[in-house]
Amino acid sequence: MASQLDFAGGTFVDGLVNDSDESLFVSEAAVETPRQLVIAFVGLAFEARIAAGPGVLVACRTAGSELEKVATTAARQGYRGMISFGVAGGLASHLRAGDWVVASAIRESETVHATDPVWSRKLLGMIDGAVHAPIVGVDNPVAEPAKKRELHRATGAAAVDMESHHVARVAAEHRLAFAAVRVVVDPAHRTVPPAALINMRPDGRANVLAMMRDVVARPSQIRSLARIAADAFAARTAMTRVRRRLGPHFGLLEHADGV
Repeated sequence: MASQLDFAGGTFVDGLVNDSDESLFVSEAAVETPRQLVIAFVGLAFEARIAAGPGVLVACRTAGSELEKVATTAARQGYRGMISFGVAGGLASHLRAGDWVVASAIRESETVHATDPVWSRKLLGMIDGAVHAPIVGVDNPVAEPAKKRELHRATGAAAVDMESHHVARVAAEHRLAFAAVRVVVDPAHRTVPPAALINMRPDGRANVLAMMRDVVARPSQIRSLARIAADAFAARTAMTRVRRRLGPHFGLLEHADGV
């Protein structure tokens, strides 16, 4: 899972994820705008399409050296910030699919990465009902409610994803403003069934055949998959609506001095 439940979201909502691909996909959808200021880092192709907009360079799908190279080049070109954007797993019990978390910090093992307080407050003011709380970054999926409860207890984080900690590290290295805003796709009480975690095809699309084989082998998953499909649809709808509200530069424009 790229963003905790990105496999499920990508499979049922868009069918566009390749979590085993370590390459970086960079979209310059806003190349016609006068100036780009923000790198938006996402885990899925459908998230990349939603994130794209004026003043934004969208980077998708790597936690390795490619992101470092993109950030190095962008910093030299005058970019001001990096934002982690997309779906996440819920850890706080009150959060439901479609609810938003603006990160107050990113927790990673024993490390805490700060988010930009001014930019984060601006994002909070632009997203109705958003929760301001830590997000924890992990390298392996957290699929069971018991593990989600334990992670919440241990970290105090409201949500979990598999990108934000990487983005936080790179942003700090390049002295770029950093923010993370994530929409819940699998609530804390939801179990992610095995079929939703199957790796995708090399072309970035869902491996539907492998999923169907797994469902046939374990038909008890069908009800859980249907619930995840509904959750993923709610998350995507919320993401599209909020992205329009955030506007150019993900709200960083007014915060960037000299722009």
